[in-house]
Amino acid sequence: MRKLLLSSVLGLGLLASFSAHSATVYVSNEKDDTVSVIDSDTMKVVRTFEVGQRPRGIILSHDHKKLFICTSDDDTVEIYDAATEKKIGELPSGADPELFALHPDNRRLYIANEDDALTTVVDVETSEVIAQIDVGVEPEGMAVSHNGKWAITTSETTNMVHWIDTAKNELFENTLIDARPRYGVFEKDDSLLWASSEIGGTVSVIETENFTIKKKIKFAIKGIHQDRVQPVGMRLTSDGKYAFVALGPANHVAVVNRKTYEVEKYILVGRRVWHMEFLPGEKQLLTTNGVSGDVTLVDVEKQEAIKSVKVGRYPWGVAVKP
Repeated sequence: MRKLLLSSVLGLGLLASFSAHSATVYVSNEKDDTVSVIDSDTMKVVRTFEVGQRPRGIILSHDHKKLFICTSDDDTVEIYDAATEKKIGELPSGADPELFALHPDNRRLYIANEDDALTTVVDVETSEVIAQIDVGVEPEGMAVSHNGKWAITTSETTNMVHWIDTAKNELFENTLIDARPRYGVFEKDDSLLWASSEIGGTVSVIETENFTIKKKIKFAIKGIHQDRVQPVGMRLTSDGKYAFVALGPANHVAVVNRKTYEVEKYILVGRRVWHMEFLPGEKQLLTTNGVSGDVTLVDVEKQEAIKSVKVGRYPWGVAVKP
């Protein structure tokens, strides 16, 4: 009885730690054409709603009022009211949208069109296509700097980061990195861009002052063949300490010290980890694990996985609404 009581108390304590910053979590399920909704207080799926074909990239507007979803096989970006989870519109995106990024102005959406070698810029209020910018072959990753000056697109086949002037909607610089770049994320002060290369097995840290590589980070996990170590999604802690890097079919997340650029730990999560997002407060991190069909909750401070939650088939992207 005493052990049972203690177990219950510990369980309540764990849930209380989740509840300190409660949130609604949206997970795009690529094979089911659905979005799973998780309550962060209980870490359970509370509902699922249908969306367009092959949902992948998923983000919230900066005011958390709208949910944007790349429905890749429909060649469109769907818009949902985040309060009601009802579809309220669509945006023209170009062919096969996969990832996108919203400008700090909360209006300009930058979309990577994998089949067209284009970055499409759309006004989310008017649905007007502002610009279509030629980039490399098979563009995928998108990011916009915090100051709003630059957008970047990573092209999988050209193996480049393409730098776009957001005021002119023009490509002005390219940075060659390792094979099949997938994702990019800016440091808080925009001094550095982190870009992952899936086939190259590396992350390049690029200086925005001169658009050259400052540091290249490699990964090696004991007992896992190097070909399976494929960096994709990344998240940076706002305190400047750590970068978390999803390593795809290696089924681990790497924890990188942002001062030394050394890997401090590898965290075992689900199978084929794609993308990640922090819960509010950055005490926990969520990973989407495509092959195992679940989401793993990671304790950021302890750098260890806490639990996994089953969602739909091939979860891909994740967005968090406080």
